[in-house]
Amino acid sequence: MTFVQLIDCRTSRFDEMNRLMDTWVEQTKGKRTATHSVIGKDRSDGSHLVEIVEFPSYEEAMRNSGLPETERIFQEMVALCDEMPTFTDLDVVRDEQLYGATTRRFLTTIAAKGELPPLHDLLMEDYHDHVPSGEPDAIGMDAFRRTCEEWRRGFDFEFTVEDQIAQGDRVCTRWTWDATHKGDFLGIPASGRRVRMTGTVIHRFASDGKIAEGWWEYDRLGLMGQLGALDDLEK
Repeated sequence: MTFVQLIDCRTSRFDEMNRLMDTWVEQTKGKRTATHSVIGKDRSDGSHLVEIVEFPSYEEAMRNSGLPETERIFQEMVALCDEMPTFTDLDVVRDEQLYGATTRRFLTTIAAKGELPPLHDLLMEDYHDHVPSGEPDAIGMDAFRRTCEEWRRGFDFEFTVEDQIAQGDRVCTRWTWDATHKGDFLGIPASGRRVRMTGTVIHRFASDGKIAEGWWEYDRLGLMGQLGALDDLEK
């Protein structure tokens, strides 16, 4: 079970505290068991800092605390604080990757049957969609909807999320796309064929949690082959 420690302190010497944290990271390289650290400053009180440190388990956190470098840095941190810092130990019982969940909802929404639902709760109005083909990027909500409708007219489809990695404001999703060719697509008339395509999309999120930008990579050539568009070339 993941374990999180909250360190709550007050200091008027933020820059020195920041440099001290850099020192700890450098000195414990290859030894520390912490996997993620975030430091937040109280918007209403600039002297109030909260550090959130994540560990694979409580036992790993205790091993990290036992490092001589950690003890030395702790004593220096106390000296920089206006009062004794407090520690809160938390076993993580729920961990939501919210950006990743938004990407999954986005893929489900654009594949939904019937009329394409509104996307304003998912995408920024000036959303920029990068595509791997020679076509121009779709810039803006309306342009993306037109691109999306082109695919929806040609296919009934669904996405299966195979892998997802989130870091900072980016989420990378590897997906499988299964579809039935029901209508004209790039001049290819409906064939009723079942087709499959694999690919990835990287989404960049804005501070309000909406998707601001997307980069797609997928096997378009393979799709054309499944639709029979390459048959003449192979003869």
